[in-house]
Amino acid sequence: MSEVGLKKTELDTPVLWVDLDQLESNITYLAEYFQAAGVNWRPHVKGIKVPAIAHQAIASGAIGVTCAKLGEAEIMAAAGIQDILIANQIVGPIKIARLVNLRRQADVKATVDNEANVVELGEAARVKGVELGILVELDIGLHRAGVAPGQPALELSRIVHETPGLRYLGLMAWEGHTRAIDDLDLRRRAIETSVGLLTESAELCREAGLPVSIVSAGGSGTTYVTAFQPGITEIQAGGAIFCDVSCQNWGVETKPSLFVRTMVTSRPAPDRIIFDAGFKALPKWTSAPKPVGLSGAKAIRMSAEHGTVTLVTPDSTVKVGDTFDFIVGYGDSTLFLHDKLYGIRDGLVEVVWPIQGRGKIR
Repeated sequence: MSEVGLKKTELDTPVLWVDLDQLESNITYLAEYFQAAGVNWRPHVKGIKVPAIAHQAIASGAIGVTCAKLGEAEIMAAAGIQDILIANQIVGPIKIARLVNLRRQADVKATVDNEANVVELGEAARVKGVELGILVELDIGLHRAGVAPGQPALELSRIVHETPGLRYLGLMAWEGHTRAIDDLDLRRRAIETSVGLLTESAELCREAGLPVSIVSAGGSGTTYVTAFQPGITEIQAGGAIFCDVSCQNWGVETKPSLFVRTMVTSRPAPDRIIFDAGFKALPKWTSAPKPVGLSGAKAIRMSAEHGTVTLVTPDSTVKVGDTFDFIVGYGDSTLFLHDKLYGIRDGLVEVVWPIQGRGKIR
């Protein structure tokens, strides 16, 4: 039986759903925002995972998508998305073979930070008869992947440019470490300093005669600064499409559109409410989910199958069987737990999307 046309109240809980009106409004806002900033928008889909939503972003002006994993890129390409950046290193013969095969289906690009990996990618691309677009990843303070800015970035860029089978496109970095800075002025300066390392490296590469066409950075929590830094050509912010609690904490200006609907299953004490969604459906690993229409929540605790909300003061109005929506704490750690995303408008299920990108860890 099709679930399209059901009322939201008729769906069994826990259920992951998106407010279609707000989703579309967020996408329009972001597309116009980046257009006004003069940068391209390539939204990251690691926390979205639904090709139909990526297509909506592209229809509104995004140039393509960013993926975290090769498996996500394969899903997006199979859905007809052509311009794909894998913001990750593709290492090992199995994944490299998949990557060059995928290049026949879409304009898929990858990032590198290691010379030996560059050689392997070039050889595989030449054998397959394709040209693979490559960005060099820089470490601008996150201390995860990436070569150092400046001369190391130039040296690896030159190697990529000179490697047959590869097409050097430019540089990429992620200033995510700056989101932890509470003071807004200090955070802004930290973003500007970090992104400056990226754009200065890009200019160094240009001065050396390298064809830098892409300088990519910017997540949802930093884009209000990064999008306006001279030299940035594209922004990867994707989480703001849903705008979860984490995005709200970072000051993102879109509005929440992603929710998990849950049911009260127990009222063991006047100051305690038990819900049927634990961390298997509604985790708080990055940020705690936020109940909608439930005032006085002091603390939220998640066990495997139960969510426990402790109230500041006793409340007897909430009954077993009542339902509440929770704004998702962090979309990246929630979407992949669910099989379906229900698109709801005016209280009715309009579309049911399979979350095709879930489980794509390779």
